[in-house]
Amino acid sequence: MPTVLLAVGHGCVDIFQGIVPVMVPFLVAERHYDYVAVSGFVLAATVLSSVVQPVFGLLTDRWVMRWLVPAAMVCTGLGVALVGAAGSYPLALAAIALSGIGVAAYHPEGARLARVVTGGDHVRMSWFSLGGNVGFAFAPVIATPVLVLGGLAAAPVLLAPALLGVLVTVPLLRRRAGGAAPAGGATRAGTAGSAATAGAAVGGRGGARRGADDWPAFGVLTGVIVLRSIAFVGLSTFLALFVQQRVAQDATAGGIALFVLYAGGAVGTWLGGRMAATWGRLPTMRVSYAASAVALAGVAFVPGPALLAFVGLASLALYAPFSLHITLGQDYLPSRIGTASGVTLGLAVSVGGAFAPALGAIAQASSIQVMLGCLIVLPVLCAALALRLREPSAPARL
Repeated sequence: MPTVLLAVGHGCVDIFQGIVPVMVPFLVAERHYDYVAVSGFVLAATVLSSVVQPVFGLLTDRWVMRWLVPAAMVCTGLGVALVGAAGSYPLALAAIALSGIGVAAYHPEGARLARVVTGGDHVRMSWFSLGGNVGFAFAPVIATPVLVLGGLAAAPVLLAPALLGVLVTVPLLRRRAGGAAPAGGATRAGTAGSAATAGAAVGGRGGARRGADDWPAFGVLTGVIVLRSIAFVGLSTFLALFVQQRVAQDATAGGIALFVLYAGGAVGTWLGGRMAATWGRLPTMRVSYAASAVALAGVAFVPGPALLAFVGLASLALYAPFSLHITLGQDYLPSRIGTASGVTLGLAVSVGGAFAPALGAIAQASSIQVMLGCLIVLPVLCAALALRLREPSAPARL
């Protein structure tokens, strides 16, 4: 049950990252922004998150900060809600940036709690990741009808999932905080010894098996995550507009495409955990990224509604390694679990936004189809980098 509740909370945060691409066609239609301008919203939502998130990871390595989880949920929802009230482009950017800060604040501590609850098990960690991806999947289902009926002025209604997340998570955090933290709010996880103490206190398992931090391998893994993030952000940001151009000229068609993308991500995360349990993490990553390249080619060049099938395949393949990035990163940096979580889980959904304006400029200068075609090379590079990785010799276990 604790894993389920944390997964629900994760979904209530990540739904807002899914809502930003849903807003893109409405921002174009109501406020007449071009492709470069709307990509700036993705930049504001994600780059600030990717920069700040490792900082939160360092803080949670040093101090117990469970209060950060519900506080981040409120911040994330409030940022999206304020977009409707923002009367200028800079104010709208600031509102979206506030949402990005909330995402950054949530993930390191949320991932740490999930690690404790699941014991680092690949399948159970995939359920925590699945919660976030289910949140992504529900974003167009929830946001599209609200925005179709009320326009951007109805954005404050979208604060509701954040409030639900707080209601679900706070009782769990209170219960765990009551017996989990060392007396006096002592620091934890800054070293192997303190992490083992925290693991014993929170999980009741006692004694953690730790290996040496492998920063070179973690750096290569981070490169994989960055490239994957650029590919997914480019696809998700412009997919709704692309489908409206190629399939049907209405916002509902774009919302359906985003639902397929995000729902496929939820299934892909679940599938990736099971593939890793059978064949191993690194083989799963390599095959998934090779399949992603083929799927992205289908999205860009297959005509008509058939492209939706390739959207689903691309989503499955891009998300199958999602939870594996987290556990690999934690195993490469066993004495820096919070830092590893902040980078792997945070960068996985955020750093690609730094490249959104460049992708928007390509789309503006040529077409969205050309931009999508450029994304094909990214998972190929991911697969090549994954060939350089090896399984950690002594995985961290809480």
